[in-house]
Amino acid sequence: MRRLMIATALALIACVPLAAQRGAAPAGPTMVIETLKGTIEIQLFRSESPKSVAHVLDLATHNFYRGQRIHRVEASLVQFGDPKSRDVSMREWWGRQGSGSPIGVAEFNKHKHIRGAVGLAHTGNAAYADSQLYICKAAMPSLDGKHVVIGQVLKGMEVVDRLQVADVLRNVTVRE
Repeated sequence: MRRLMIATALALIACVPLAAQRGAAPAGPTMVIETLKGTIEIQLFRSESPKSVAHVLDLATHNFYRGQRIHRVEASLVQFGDPKSRDVSMREWWGRQGSGSPIGVAEFNKHKHIRGAVGLAHTGNAAYADSQLYICKAAMPSLDGKHVVIGQVLKGMEVVDRLQVADVLRNVTVRE
């Protein structure tokens, strides 16, 4: 009986993808953000928030984020994605603009605002999120169900922790 149970368990485990066995999220595209302080790699959750991720990927592949600056830093998060942040003389206006093309839907998913979560910023309606992204430096459960989590930092949280307002995003690329 015990051998049968072990054999059944092994057969079931063999049917589950290795990533799922380890508790890892399904593989998705990776956004790579290069700063002077180091590189940040973010796995995007395309299957859970397809329109949101497609929007951010389109912006990244068209160099929208390149040369922008971090415009908000708090103990709990860093934020970027305002094209005005390229212009230091517009600093008082940083954080008030996006690409001009809101996503139009709020694709909430199972992901929570834990350390390293990447979410879409908005001014009150998640469907109007656009290009501004934030990375949680600490768990922020108060944002769950209010802001869409579109990814998770895979590598570079030590870089996120060192970022300051006005640090430049030298390059942002995507790996499929």
